[in-house]
Amino acid sequence: MQQVTPGVSLTAQATDMLRAAITSGEMTPGEHYSAIGLAERLGVSRTPVREALQLLEKEGIVRIEKNRGVRVLQISLDEIVQIFQIRILLEPQAAARAAEVVTKDDLEHFRVLHGRILDAAAGDDGPGTLQADKEFHLFLMGLAGNPRLTALDGELRNLVLAQGLVTIPSIRSSQDLADDRRGILEALERQDPQAAWAAVREHVTRTARLLITGVCAKTPGLSADAYLAKLDQLTKFRG
Repeated sequence: MQQVTPGVSLTAQATDMLRAAITSGEMTPGEHYSAIGLAERLGVSRTPVREALQLLEKEGIVRIEKNRGVRVLQISLDEIVQIFQIRILLEPQAAARAAEVVTKDDLEHFRVLHGRILDAAAGDDGPGTLQADKEFHLFLMGLAGNPRLTALDGELRNLVLAQGLVTIPSIRSSQDLADDRRGILEALERQDPQAAWAAVREHVTRTARLLITGVCAKTPGLSADAYLAKLDQLTKFRG
């Protein structure tokens, strides 16, 4: 676990580093950890670690248990399906609005963020790839001009971040990651709301299917078919 950098909010750094440890599998679901032990590993006092754990508990990522420390929560497949149903319903609409208002500076920043995704993937950095992907999509959501929507999307992403490792890099190459967002970038460059809507919907749906299939593949005897069918129950309709 990386140690914190002096001069930057210790609570914010501890939150990011603990989330990264959970994403990478360094902190595993079901295992109990003490605030003292985590503080020692991060090289900080217990206060910022406790504050970080409280924030992660609000996000539903960990649970603080009296006299037992903190436990990383294991998200269920049903919960994963529900989260992606919400994302498929919300993110395409936000992307369509973003395409209407995107500027040249925004497009340049999208290219920088996309480059970070590819660099992390090329370096076989699973947690880094997921974090870069999150930054790309939250910037896109932010252009829709609804901070509550952006915050909600961030919370939903945090809940499935650790599970997302099953989709990269073994299942998705760097080229796959590049192709996965080319349609989004092209739609934004053309300022085409309908194309942006379709590209984001396809991207999120494909990610959900890869994640569900990957999680099921790690569990002998568990079929992905029923969960994939559930995914489509709320997302197959269009107004």
